[in-house]
This record gives sequence, C-alpha cells and structure tokens, in this order.
Amino acid sequence: MQPLKFTVSIAMTSPEHYIPLAQTAEECGFHAIALPDSIFYSEEVSAAYPYTADGSRMWNEDTPFIEPMVGAAAMSAATKSIFFYTSVIKVGVRNPVLLAKQVGSLAVISGERFGLGAGIGWLPEEFKWCGTEFRQRGKRVDESLEIIQGLLTGDWFEYHGEFFDIGRIKMQPAPKKKVPIYIGGHSKPAFRRAVRFGDGWASAMMKFDDLKETIATLKQMLADAGRGDDPFEFQAVCIDRFGVDGYKQQREIGVTDVITIPWVMYGVPNNADLQAKQDAIRRFADDIVAKVNEQ
Repeated sequence: MQPLKFTVSIAMTSPEHYIPLAQTAEECGFHAIALPDSIFYSEEVSAAYPYTADGSRMWNEDTPFIEPMVGAAAMSAATKSIFFYTSVIKVGVRNPVLLAKQVGSLAVISGERFGLGAGIGWLPEEFKWCGTEFRQRGKRVDESLEIIQGLLTGDWFEYHGEFFDIGRIKMQPAPKKKVPIYIGGHSKPAFRRAVRFGDGWASAMMKFDDLKETIATLKQMLADAGRGDDPFEFQAVCIDRFGVDGYKQQREIGVTDVITIPWVMYGVPNNADLQAKQDAIRRFADDIVAKVNEQ
C-alpha cells in the first residue's frame, strides 16, 4: 500500500508564518502545503456557505488570506522539495488566460512543485465584484479548465467556445511536467468535472462515511470513463476520523492525501505564536505521520 501523504493547510494563518511553517513542514517530511483562496470578505452575502451545517462562514472580516499564488511563490523560494497546491482556487471569478499564466509561471519558478486545486466559487458577490457572471458559472469553468490545460502545454493554442473566444497564442515558459489539477466540490457536476479534467479530487470538510461513499462513486465514474487505472489523488478533510487508526482507515477507503492543520489537532489556535505551531507540526509528524506510514 502506498504511503499516505500529509498536507499542511495554512488556512486562516498569519501571513508572517507562511514561510517558516512551510520550512518546518518540509523538514518534518510533509508532502505539501495547501493554500486557501479568499479574495475579500463580503458584508453582503446572498448565498449560504455550502460546507457548514448552518451556512455560516468559518472566518470573519479580519481573518487573513494571502493571495494563494503569491503565497506559494514566496514559500517555494524558501524551500527545496515540498509541494504546493491551492485548496481550492476559485476559477469562476478569474480570467483563464491570466490564471494559466500564473499557474505556469509558478510551476516553472518553483521547480515543478505546484498543483492547481480548482473550484467554481460559491459567493455571487465575488463574481459580481470581480467582473464575472455567477449564472452558468459551471459551464464557464469547464471552458476555463480547457483553456488552462491547453495553454500550459507551451504549444500554440486557440479556443472558440460559448463564453471564451481566444485567437492563436503561445505561452512561455511552459512547465516541463504536467501541472496536476485537483477538482474541488461535492456535487455531481463537480464529480464529472473531476473525471473530465482532474488528476485528483479535493474534499472540503466531510464525515468519514460520506467521504467513503464519494470516493467509491468517483472511482466508478473514473472506471466508466476509461480512467480506472490512471493515477488519481483523493485529498481529504475528514472531520470524524483522527489518530493513527483513523488515518489508516482513511487510507483504506482510498484517501491518498490528508489535508490537516496540525496545530489545531493539539488545541493550538490559528492566532497562536509561530513556535507553538512549529512544535505542533513536529509533534504531529512523530505521533501520526511516521506511525501511519511505518512498515
């Protein structure tokens, strides 16, 4: 059985902690750093947040979020081997050509240590105030992903779709390796998008039984699409299975990459000092990562 990967999420973490936390995670053998995406906090909210029971947001107007591409670039310059991915970036509110340029540039400058975690976006105000349309956002994101994949090859590319019309262009430098795309979302359209475009699927917060059912569904969809033997990541934020045994159970149902905030697991809040978070990363590596993956 393949070793279970562990990724440190820096969601809602103090920006000045990004680089030293990435360095500590790298020293302790973590696979990656996951970067969240929140462009702004909207006082006006016309839709419920889809990943909490009551639709409320888990952050407030003062919670810090560094733009994920900028954060990943800074951390990659200060590390050597750890991977970075967005978890997940809101493709629907961004121009796909500009996003492709950011992704390609970051992959190149980091030494091929970047993956694109891609979602749609849930907040109508975010679409409106970023100059895009909330309506038909799923179809537009599908076109955006086609454009991003085409441009990241470094070859000549053009696109003529329902929402985007792009003449023949070429984008350099291009990554030497394929930039993996991880699709986020818990809906059937998101699953179909993952099968069509993804090198993996990323969960938000899920209970173990729901996660198990979802992974089984996605595996069947991949098989039906002729992709059953393709490498495919299942990145999970499971809210009711912890500890060595719990993570082993996650691996048994198909999870390949656990996204966690190690310091929270030991009661250390996001606004704690840096040393407490670094100590928690080291403790988690010793208590969990090493034991889950011991032969």
